[in-house]
Amino acid sequence: MQATYEARPVKKRGKGKFFIIIAVVILLAIIISASIAMVPTGHTGVVTTFGSVEDYTLDSGVHLKLPWQKVIMMDNRIQKQTVDLSCFSSDIQEVSMTYTVNYQINKANAQEIYKTIGINYYDTVIIPCITEATKVVTAKYSAEALVSDRTDLAAGIEKLLASKLSEFNVELVSTSIENMAFTDAFTNAVEEKQVAQQNKLRAETEAQRKKIEADAAAEVKRIEARGEADAEIIKAEAEAEANRKIAESITDGVLKNKFLQNWDGQLPQVTGSNGSLVNIPLG
Repeated sequence: MQATYEARPVKKRGKGKFFIIIAVVILLAIIISASIAMVPTGHTGVVTTFGSVEDYTLDSGVHLKLPWQKVIMMDNRIQKQTVDLSCFSSDIQEVSMTYTVNYQINKANAQEIYKTIGINYYDTVIIPCITEATKVVTAKYSAEALVSDRTDLAAGIEKLLASKLSEFNVELVSTSIENMAFTDAFTNAVEEKQVAQQNKLRAETEAQRKKIEADAAAEVKRIEARGEADAEIIKAEAEAEANRKIAESITDGVLKNKFLQNWDGQLPQVTGSNGSLVNIPLG
């Protein structure tokens, strides 16, 4: 009976040691797990100690840390966001705009972003900056200019937005205006104006065409008239030249020969009371 009584305390002590060992192993596993930080690719780890942000960051990979420290993951990849906005032009026309931005945080200042803004920096900083930049720049253009100068508008918004985001250590990579729409009333007015301008241009073009045709016809007539005048001049000159040559060819000898060829041998007849008229038959 005594031997049986002494064996029971031995078993209890063995179980107690086993539980202590298991507890120590679990505690060590927890400590080791809490001392290892894994930062995924494309992220920056911001280290905090009891809520206080440290002045260094962790790159992607496996790192050791103190068990009571926390690592906040900040995405440093290029991120894309599309925003639907409503703005007003300088002539108080409402403009609906779909605006897309590509941005990324500054890795070197990830801890500063977390310290001053937090992990929700998009909602806290980026959205307000986008809204302000688009409204400020859009208000500098008339509604019609927004349509014709869309490239300048996009460049102006991007320049202002980049300046604002840099103040919060956010880099603006690229932007684009995906869509821009106006009210139905303004759209109809623009269409009517374009139609009127097209009709005016068509009428001006038609008038110009008719003028060109009339000028061409007048030029043709002028050339024809000049041609007829030149032809008359040439004809007159030819006739004068012919007469000149004929006149030059008629000499006294020619006339005498012509007279002898046509004389029938009779003496000339004189008529008139005073003999002033002489009839010389030439043939």
